[in-house]
Amino acid sequence: MSNPAAGPLLLLDGASLWFRAFYAIPDKITAPDGRPVNALRGFTDMVAALVKQHAPSRLVVCLDLDWRPQYRVDLVPSYKAHRVAEEGGVSADGVELEEVPDTLTPQVDMIMEVLEAAGIATAGAVGLEADDVIGTLATRESTDEVIVVSGDRDLLQLVRDTPAPPVRVFYVGRGLAKAELWGPAEVSAKYGVPEQNAGPAYADMATLRGDASDGLPGVAGIGDKSAAQLISKYGSVEDLRAAAADPDSDMAKGVRAKLIAADDYLKAAAPVVRVVRDAQVDYSGPDLLARLPADPDRLAQLAVAYNAESPVKRLITALAKR
Repeated sequence: MSNPAAGPLLLLDGASLWFRAFYAIPDKITAPDGRPVNALRGFTDMVAALVKQHAPSRLVVCLDLDWRPQYRVDLVPSYKAHRVAEEGGVSADGVELEEVPDTLTPQVDMIMEVLEAAGIATAGAVGLEADDVIGTLATRESTDEVIVVSGDRDLLQLVRDTPAPPVRVFYVGRGLAKAELWGPAEVSAKYGVPEQNAGPAYADMATLRGDASDGLPGVAGIGDKSAAQLISKYGSVEDLRAAAADPDSDMAKGVRAKLIAADDYLKAAAPVVRVVRDAQVDYSGPDLLARLPADPDRLAQLAVAYNAESPVKRLITALAKR
């Protein structure tokens, strides 16, 4: 659903934001019944601030229905392995659970209640991460500008100017107050990849250099600068692998040796790093952002029950003033 007369489509990386809210606000802030509500309050304030700043016509909070998809683990077993909960780390249906603070998990359910009452859509894809939901919705969009909000640099791979509409990433890794809006020009300037292909080139550069936070080792001896230079010269990871395997290519002997030694990793890691762009996405409701809450009475009740009257009021005000 779109509203071409209004603002952009805002895609929020849900877990990325409520994790940041949880760690930014002391968990001594509680509801009347004693339950911590720091993540709930911080997340609600973030949404209000984002709505106020970007005036979106549509908004979707994207969810991890599987934070560590099996197909990615099958390709690169170390993928996010360090984040698996050590004890009780498997759900009833056999899915590995991420290590999450005990006082954060219950707040996710509270956040879902507030979003539902406010009339803000959530979306997920079975067996996939929020990144894949965002990748699919950003790729699929054909009407409104897309602004992705996340603290995960992996999503820089989505930036584009063409084909229209543009896609930008509002990177909040250093907090909302220091957030930066990234497009192809900014990604190119920062990382040295070609501007005309900055998004996909960033993903391939990240594959080469690796990412310790996701358990991706990268190619030994290749860092940010050399990875960007190789992608700029040869193109994609697949083109780079082909050049390394071709004895007639002009690739330096040392680089060739490093790439050939890491060929199995490169073949496996490229589809791990690249987000899915054609997922089957399920929505909780329409993504059109109304000026009034869907259920104002319920939202008021939740605000009192969760000691969140002020953040909820700011959210309602932001929605109304778009």
